[in-house]
Amino acid sequence: MVVMSNKFFESIGGAPAYSMVAVAVKGSVGDAVGGAASRRALRWTVENLLPNVDRLVLVHVMPTVTTIPSPSGSKIPVEELEESVVSMYKRDLRKEYEQVFVPFKKLCGSSKIETLLMEHDDPAKALLKYVSDSEVECLVLGSCSSSFLTRKKGQEMPLRVLREAPETCEIYVICKDRILTKSTNQLSPDNESITLSPDSSSSFRIPQGAEAYTETFSRTRSDRTGLSASSMSSSGRKHSRRPASLPHSNPVSRVFSDAQSSTDIGLVDDEHTRSVIRHSIVSGNKMQLNPGANIKTPKSDVKSEVAQLRKEVETTLSMYKQACEELVHKQTQVKSLSSECIKETRRVITALEKEEMLRKAAAEEKEKHLKAVKEVQEAKSMLAKEFCDRQLAELSALKQSIEKQKVIDQLFLKDGRYRKYTKEEIAAATDNFSSRKIIGEGGYGKVYKCSLDHTPVALKVLKPDSIEKKEEFLREISVLSQLRHPHVVLLLGACPDNGCLVYEYMENGSLDAHISPKKGKPSLSWFIRFRIIYETACGLAFLHNSKPEPIVHRDLKPGNILLDRNFVSKIGDVGLAKLMSEESPDSVTVYRNSIIAGTLYYMDPEYQRTGTIRPKSDLYAFGIIILQLLTARHPNGLLFCVEDAVKRGCFGDMLDGSVRDWPMAEAEELARIAIKCSQLKCRDRPDLDTQVLPALKRILESANERLKREQDNVRPPSHYYCPILKEIMEDPYIAADGFTYEGRAIRAWIQHNQNVSPVTKHRLKHCDLTPNHTLKSAIQEWRSRSRLDLSTTLGSF
Repeated sequence: MVVMSNKFFESIGGAPAYSMVAVAVKGSVGDAVGGAASRRALRWTVENLLPNVDRLVLVHVMPTVTTIPSPSGSKIPVEELEESVVSMYKRDLRKEYEQVFVPFKKLCGSSKIETLLMEHDDPAKALLKYVSDSEVECLVLGSCSSSFLTRKKGQEMPLRVLREAPETCEIYVICKDRILTKSTNQLSPDNESITLSPDSSSSFRIPQGAEAYTETFSRTRSDRTGLSASSMSSSGRKHSRRPASLPHSNPVSRVFSDAQSSTDIGLVDDEHTRSVIRHSIVSGNKMQLNPGANIKTPKSDVKSEVAQLRKEVETTLSMYKQACEELVHKQTQVKSLSSECIKETRRVITALEKEEMLRKAAAEEKEKHLKAVKEVQEAKSMLAKEFCDRQLAELSALKQSIEKQKVIDQLFLKDGRYRKYTKEEIAAATDNFSSRKIIGEGGYGKVYKCSLDHTPVALKVLKPDSIEKKEEFLREISVLSQLRHPHVVLLLGACPDNGCLVYEYMENGSLDAHISPKKGKPSLSWFIRFRIIYETACGLAFLHNSKPEPIVHRDLKPGNILLDRNFVSKIGDVGLAKLMSEESPDSVTVYRNSIIAGTLYYMDPEYQRTGTIRPKSDLYAFGIIILQLLTARHPNGLLFCVEDAVKRGCFGDMLDGSVRDWPMAEAEELARIAIKCSQLKCRDRPDLDTQVLPALKRILESANERLKREQDNVRPPSHYYCPILKEIMEDPYIAADGFTYEGRAIRAWIQHNQNVSPVTKHRLKHCDLTPNHTLKSAIQEWRSRSRLDLSTTLGSF
């Protein structure tokens, strides 16, 4: 290692020429000045090397990015984040670190300056690798002058680079009071020497044995007396500019060599001895130190001072660390409070906007209310005037009274969506309630088939004790007459005088007659059963979601599910249901009656026990109906038998044997849904809208796909279709072009297309049409056979 003067190159005739010189600089983000040691190193390089250098590169080593700070103040490892986020953060961080070079570029003031930003956790290792891999011939670093600080972690980097640098590169470490160098021509393990000349053009050659004293003396004097190395060197210039050589055998050298080997800092307490040594070193007279000089080095004071300095450094570092932690904590608190403030501001703005909107809505409603009140007042005034006019007209008094009564009746029955029949009309339609017209009888009365207004209807005559109050009966009729749903039997009218309800007529009767059909009557196919289950669920959902109050059937059973001529199912006897409040949840009693209504095997067990009725009470009966449609068995004990069969995996043995092609997966899924719907407690049953209906719809779609495949097997021949209508012909005729068409279609074609053939596009020889009786008979025979083959599957589609 070589220690030389800052103006060493002047003494040897000028600085050497390098093709590429690198200067390691150190600074922090946002620092507009840069590190002092790095500024000193760059200033020395500009003054001594820059004129003879081709390329000058400023090198800075930034720490490796291993974590990324989060808004909450914590640090997230880069392994847990996406690569794009990490790349973006590194790119932004590098831009910030690029600002470190700004003050150094200003210091150089040259356009030849290049910059290099490296990323590594060990700056010394990064610089050594850079020197080895690049064409750098000279590397300049800045360092502190205090030997105590150089022992601390992070300050040993220049010395480490100096020791481990390759021989192909010259290293200069610029300190405050000296320059350390490792020249390729001078460095040798067996021939190390130090030349000390702080800030002067003279140099002093000191053997290895005196090295410890030279450095120790410089530190001790600087620390003890406040004198800098430059001031000491100025004193030396007053005496002589010639180097003073201290032989290795000199006793003073041996004394300080021993002091340096036993302690980190040599300390001279004797003032007279220090003065003699300083004078002998800095004077130019080659004065030999007196071998007998009495030099004392109290080791205990040195060690205590070192320990005290270490404690102070540790205390300072601890306080700095605590201050950093408090700063991070405060920053986190500021971010949190800022975020909460923004959220609170948004909530306040939203609340103000909502308040303004409500205020406007209230003003509009108030205006509408005032307008309605005004209209009512005007209507009342007009009605009063009209009433007075009617009183004055004696001839029209009776007629107007009758009209008024009719108006009151219409208002009482709300909007009059159903027909009000008289006793005479009902008696005439039923032949005075003839037994020949009876098609059924239930717990609430007899059912007659008759015709009213030239329309076939089903007339239900309620028993006298079924109507407790006429007002309640009329109220329920006015509500139920407004129900319109494809799977709810339509209430067409009523006769309030004798308690008659007029419903639409359902040709195929009740579902009960088809679950256990009489001999000779075909049973329902699996597809129709699946469809009836889904349609019944849709009707129930409609009743339960009725407004303003939901409707509970209370007596859902196969006898109250009716089938029209196309086997479309509809729920009947809704007119006997009870209305309940929509606001009451399942856990609260919504309707309670001391008289339990319904059929035993389909009645909700919880309803039987408590008398409490809910929409899910109908769900229990619906589950039993599903099981009956699948098994065609009596409802008594059916639920437990199906549960046991499903658990044992033999549910297929319980399916109705009259149907041969059951889809086993869908049938078993329906059974599981029925079991869930028939749980003993209401809270254990599924929700009809969100759970049951979606599952039934999915099963029905699967059944439709299978049915479509079966329909494809019975497609008619292509010549049964009309070339114009693309439909199966009912009245085929042969035209002049030899092709057969539907009669009405070919006539319309000839009339609008000037006798041109629809198939050949040539003009027809004549417009005569001949009936194709042979093809018509074949089509009719195919239709009959198809209905016979698919009657058990499709009904009468």
